[in-house]
This record gives sequence, structure tokens and C-alpha cells, in this order.
Amino acid sequence: MYESYAALVYGLALRVTRSREAAEDVTQEVFGFVWERPLVFDPAKGTMRSFLGLLAHRRAVEVVRREERRKRLLQRVHDPAVPDPVEDVVAGAEVSGQVRRAVAGLPGVLREVIVLAYFKERTYRQVAAELGLAEGTAKSRIRTALRRIADTLAEEGITP
Repeated sequence: MYESYAALVYGLALRVTRSREAAEDVTQEVFGFVWERPLVFDPAKGTMRSFLGLLAHRRAVEVVRREERRKRLLQRVHDPAVPDPVEDVVAGAEVSGQVRRAVAGLPGVLREVIVLAYFKERTYRQVAAELGLAEGTAKSRIRTALRRIADTLAEEGITP
């Protein structure tokens, strides 16, 4: 499947993200998703080509939107003319504490990748290199850890 459709998935991702690295990540994530959940594909709804194209496009758009949000947030953080309301600061501190507790509750291998990726701002490739893991393994552990953190926070009534 990869040999048949990798160029399609990568090309769509590159066109949307305009970044080779992001397109490579999207390609890996799309094929990883299909590998983990092969029964999601329903041939009655369309071809494998259209299914993979849809997955690639959706994921690439998510990557672009996340990057735009990150840029806006950084711009806001670094702009002293935009003061944060006191309520936002207090609520942010409370949520931050809950996130840190959720991270602390993770098993060691998952906590380790999250600390490197989010608190020490490493890319998944840097996490993999630092821990001596395959890139796919690092990415998978980060994804699993984020899922567990989200579940923990949802139990506490915090949703994105």
C-alpha cells in the first residue's frame, strides 16, 4: 500500500503544509493510522486512493492550523501591549497544575517523552535521538501519552 500511495499522500501533504518535514510527518501519520486501524477503510464508501487522500488532507490542514495557533500564541505572549486578564492567568495556572499532575501520573516511558517534547520543546526526532528510539516509536509514545493526559483531564472536567 505504501509503495502505491506514498507519493499521493506526501504530495497532498506538501501542497497543504508547504513544508517537506511536515509533509513527511503527515505521510507517516496517515500510514500509521491505517496500520493501527485497518478496518476504518470501507471500500463501499470509496477507493483506497480517495480514503488516503482524505486522511492526508485532513491531517495536513490540522498541522497548518496548529502551527498558525502556535504562531498567534507566541505573538501574543511576546507582545507586551496585550495584557492577560487576571481571570485568564488564574485559570491558566490551575489548568497548568492539573496538566502537570496528569503528566506526573504517566508511566515512566510516556512521561519521559512528554517532558522532552513539551516541557523541553524537543521535536519527536530529537526525542527519538535523545532516548535512542526509532522515530516512529517516539511519535507513538508521544501520541499515547497525550491521549492519556487528555483522558485524565476529561475526567477532571477539562476539555480542549
